[in-house]
Amino acid sequence: MIRLMIADDHAIVRSGLKQIIATTIDIAVVAEATRGEDIFEQLQRLSVDLLLLDMSMPGLAGLDLIGRLQIDYPRLPLLVLSMHNEGQIVARTLRAGASGYITKDSEPEVLLEGVRKVAHGGRFIDPALVDLMAIDRGPAHSLAHETLSERERQVLEGIASGLPLGEIADQLHLSPKTVSTHKMRLMEKLQVDNNADLIRYAIRHGLTVA
Repeated sequence: MIRLMIADDHAIVRSGLKQIIATTIDIAVVAEATRGEDIFEQLQRLSVDLLLLDMSMPGLAGLDLIGRLQIDYPRLPLLVLSMHNEGQIVARTLRAGASGYITKDSEPEVLLEGVRKVAHGGRFIDPALVDLMAIDRGPAHSLAHETLSERERQVLEGIASGLPLGEIADQLHLSPKTVSTHKMRLMEKLQVDNNADLIRYAIRHGLTVA
């Protein structure tokens, strides 16, 4: 059974989603949230297999919310449900850490397929958005740094500029522990083992700040 949390501030949307989920025998809605902060409160006391997330809720929301979830609950799969269908927004959302993206005008079958695939460790993009994603990506071959979230790229730029982690933390208004977590993840994504290799990668790909 896939234990699902729905995070959306519109009661009608949540009700419609629950009606769709109720038609299945392998998915159950175990929690609902109307603000980003509510998600963390519920995750502290509930076991959830997948978060179905609206990007435009009151309070903590959008890419900032996804980034926070990636830090506090890195193993929780995120499937974004959004009204936006622009390719760039989809790409930024996936880079931030979401495992899937569907639009609110998708068919119920698409929603359920996305929930199942993401809950089982896969990635899913609304088929209606695939062509837009291809246009935005350009060439099919992608580089490792294209998978970095915005925060990870900012930390990389700071390190490449020779800044200590404490100063990077001050500039980004983050704790040193959070910056260290971002550094660890970006090193894993870039497959480098030390600062020297990290800086060489940034220089080689033009990721340093002028």
